[in-house]
Amino acid sequence: MPAYDYRCKQCGTAFTKRYESIAAMDADTVVCPNCASTEIGQIIRRVAITTSEERRLERIADPARLANLDENDPKALGRTMRELASAMDEDPGPEFDEVTRRLESGESPDSIEESFTEGDP
Repeated sequence: MPAYDYRCKQCGTAFTKRYESIAAMDADTVVCPNCASTEIGQIIRRVAITTSEERRLERIADPARLANLDENDPKALGRTMRELASAMDEDPGPEFDEVTRRLESGESPDSIEESFTEGDP
């Protein structure tokens, strides 16, 4: 049973209509339940697509995707690292969070590495 979300262009009311079939939807004139206006816009909702972990990791590690990564831009490195971690379904741990946070704030990778080798993250 298809359901569609709408918003009235006159009063702003958002509402959902359910139809028995697509043919019934095509034959219907959508009317605002609040003000009876026929000036209606359809609301397009976000959709989620389920993918396997293997496919997700392949997409993230795609060389074409990483080719434009500027290794001299700490903020871009931090964003990429955070994106990779979010796709892993595992907690990378506090050191990872610390390094990523510092990269995203603009600190150089060399400076971060030096602080870790000195034992002071």
